[in-house]
Amino acid sequence: MGIGGISGLGFGVSGYAAYQATAALGPVTRADNTGATGAVSGAIKNPGESVQKAPGRKSSPAECQTCKERKYQDGSDEANVSFKAAAHVSPSAAGAAVRAHEQQHVSNAYKKASQNNGKVLACNVTLKTAVCPECGRSYVAGGVTSTQIKYYNEENPYQKDLKSSDRAKYLGNNIDLAG
Repeated sequence: MGIGGISGLGFGVSGYAAYQATAALGPVTRADNTGATGAVSGAIKNPGESVQKAPGRKSSPAECQTCKERKYQDGSDEANVSFKAAAHVSPSAAGAAVRAHEQQHVSNAYKKASQNNGKVLACNVTLKTAVCPECGRSYVAGGVTSTQIKYYNEENPYQKDLKSSDRAKYLGNNIDLAG
């Protein structure tokens, strides 16, 4: 990858091709797309959370089935990061888990650049938030890490193509006809 190449890393609900510009860390979409599983039984499903039900909401954060079943999964092509298999993270711990996961992608970008004679030009991590449709709680819904790496390797196919096009452009520009 030459200058301007962007690779995307992060969590998402499906795999992405290599060097994709973005990938997202986020909850795995439920099959019914409603965010809820039906009537709330009133049982405490999320210990330590508020039992106050907000106006217009189906349940309180302590009783929320959606928050209890929310899972996160990595959508990148990197094998050595967390959350390759979908896993539950409590809403209160989601921020720390997402930040730690995205930091793994940042570390991988620096490692990849150093191993391939490259330099990280830019690295950006964005955390996304959402509001649970069932209980109204705000939570970290995912994250995206974007990196830009400049490679100095002459064997890079992008660099070879650039040299080939430059050769055709400059061929014959410096001919000495006086001699």
